[in-house]
Parts: sequence; structure tokens; C-alpha cells
Amino acid sequence: MSSERLQRPVLVLNASYEPINICAARRALVLVLKGVASAEEESGNAVHSARALVRLPSVIRLLEYRRIPHQTRALSRKNILMRDRYTCQYCHRVMPSGELTLDHVVPRSRAGETAWENLVACCHPCNNRKGSRTPEEAGMKLARQPRPFSLHTSRHLMRMLGKSDAQWRKYLFY
Repeated sequence: MSSERLQRPVLVLNASYEPINICAARRALVLVLKGVASAEEESGNAVHSARALVRLPSVIRLLEYRRIPHQTRALSRKNILMRDRYTCQYCHRVMPSGELTLDHVVPRSRAGETAWENLVACCHPCNNRKGSRTPEEAGMKLARQPRPFSLHTSRHLMRMLGKSDAQWRKYLFY
């Protein structure tokens, strides 16, 4: 069984059918098998044991409604790269996560904070070129001002991912 299939994104719906998250197929399968969620849509992939074949879901729905607090996501490298769509914020090239770094817009050496508003996805060449300077000092321009990862950002990402998965579209109506 290819672990790649277990990493595929799955849309998570609240009991009300409102899209609330995206998780890996492995996590979605665990939620379905535990009886916490039901599979609303299945992908073409399956996993099997000696006695059973289980189709991997592409959309799951929680069986009990979860109140989602007005939250921001945890500050992490993965979430910064997702927010910036795996795009260097200086040269605008889309790259795999392994080829991107995080850049402090206001360098740490100048009391720049490690915060949503001061971190951006950046390729190695641009990060080296910028060095310990501000973008203005380095003659570089940011693609967009960094902002916290909000519910709006989450929904935007779900819509973008939904474009590649036709089964998601009917749940992404906003």
C-alpha cells in the first residue's frame, strides 16, 4: 500500500455539512473507523487487510456537530507555507516545501518577531540575497503582506484544493 494514498487530502465537514478542515486520508479513515465521522464521498483508492477492503474517503462528515471557535491556526512552518501557497514571496516561484525556507521580513537581528505578520515563504536564493536586511534595503518586494492564517484563508485553500477534486465542489458553495 502506497503511503502516498494515505496522505491525500480529505475534506472534513461538520455535522451541518459546513466545510471546516482538511486532513490526510489516514486520519479521515481513523475517524470513520472510530465512528466519529462518516464517509460522504469515496476516492478511487482503498486499503485492505487480510479479510476486508475499505475505500478511502475523499469527503467525511463529523457525526456530532462541533462548535468551531473563531480561531487562527498554530504558527508553524507548514501553515506559513500553506498560507503563502508554497510560493516564494519575493520571486513568486512555486516550489516544493523542501526547497522553501521561512524568512523574517524584519530580521530577528533587528528584533523582528517570529509571528504570522513577519514570516513568509522564501526560496534559498532569495533568502540569501536578502540576508539580514529588510526587503526595502535589499531592493526586494513582497508579493503580499503576511497576515495571520484566518478562517477566510482556510476556506480559500479548501476552494483551491477543491478545484482538483470534483467530489469536493458541491460542499464548497461559498
